[in-house]
Amino acid sequence: MEEKNYYAMPLITMAAVTGFVAGVIGSLMGYLVYYLNFTEISPGIILAPWKGDWKHGWPGILLAVAIYGLVSILPALIYYGTLKKRKSFWWGIFYGVLIFLLVFLVIYPLFPETKSLLAYDFNTILTGICTFILYGVFIGYSISYEYEEFLYLQEVDPKR
Repeated sequence: MEEKNYYAMPLITMAAVTGFVAGVIGSLMGYLVYYLNFTEISPGIILAPWKGDWKHGWPGILLAVAIYGLVSILPALIYYGTLKKRKSFWWGIFYGVLIFLLVFLVIYPLFPETKSLLAYDFNTILTGICTFILYGVFIGYSISYEYEEFLYLQEVDPKR
C-alpha cells in the first residue's frame, strides 16, 4: 500500500512561504493605507538607497513588494522556530507589536528618509501598529495552524 503524503512540502518551507505571502500582502496593504493618507510612510521607503524616479512608479512598487516578501521570510522562520506551538492569536499580536517596535526603534536609522517614532503623527503610528499586528497575526496563526494540523495528521495516521 502506498503512503499518503498530506503535505506537499515540509513545515519549515510552508513557514517560509507564509512569510513571503505575509510580506507581499502587508506591503500592498501599506501602499493602500499610504494612498488613502492614513500614514506618512510609504512602503517604498525600502528603496531609499537607490536613486531615480523609477522607484515612485510601478517598477518601484513591484520591487518593494518583492523585497518585503523576501525579507518577511526571516520573521516567519523565527516565529516557526520559537512560537509555533502557541495556539492563541495573542502570540501573533504580541509578535506584530514586537516587530513594529524593532522596525521603528532599531532599524529606522538605516533609512535616512525616516524620523524617530514619536516624530510622526498619531494616525501614522496607529496605522503602523495595526498593520504590524495584522502581519503578526497572519504569520502566527498560519504557522501555528499548520503545525497543529501536522501533529493531528500524524496522530491519525502514525505511519507517516
